[in-house]
Amino acid sequence: MKYTFFLILIFFGCSLSAQQLTYKPINPAFGGETFNYQWMLSSASAQNGFTAPGKQQNEKSDLDRFGETLNSQILSQISRRLLQQQIDGIGALTEPGTFSFGSLEIEVFESNEGLIINILDTSNGEQTQVIVPN
Repeated sequence: MKYTFFLILIFFGCSLSAQQLTYKPINPAFGGETFNYQWMLSSASAQNGFTAPGKQQNEKSDLDRFGETLNSQILSQISRRLLQQQIDGIGALTEPGTFSFGSLEIEVFESNEGLIINILDTSNGEQTQVIVPN
């Protein structure tokens, strides 16, 4: 009996304390602190074990890159020469008139604003206007 009284006294004699449980979200997308965004992004990136499949294709040798660059420059020079031949056939685009260039219809005329060039793509109906001021 002595021991039970002693245990009851110790049990009820101890001060009990409690606090209110509150939840504060960490993720800024769900109301958390906006400064946590960078930390969460770097943490997720560090845990991500996947790599994009396109990254392995970009690893080319110097010889492959040189060949692609050379090919691109040659094709660019050829297309520039063909375009210059077509423009020489049209004229200087300073005279009023309508010209056809493949699927493009080019109309050139003078106005108060300056030289106006209307370009119409007949394949899809898109139209562009270029105004060269006086």
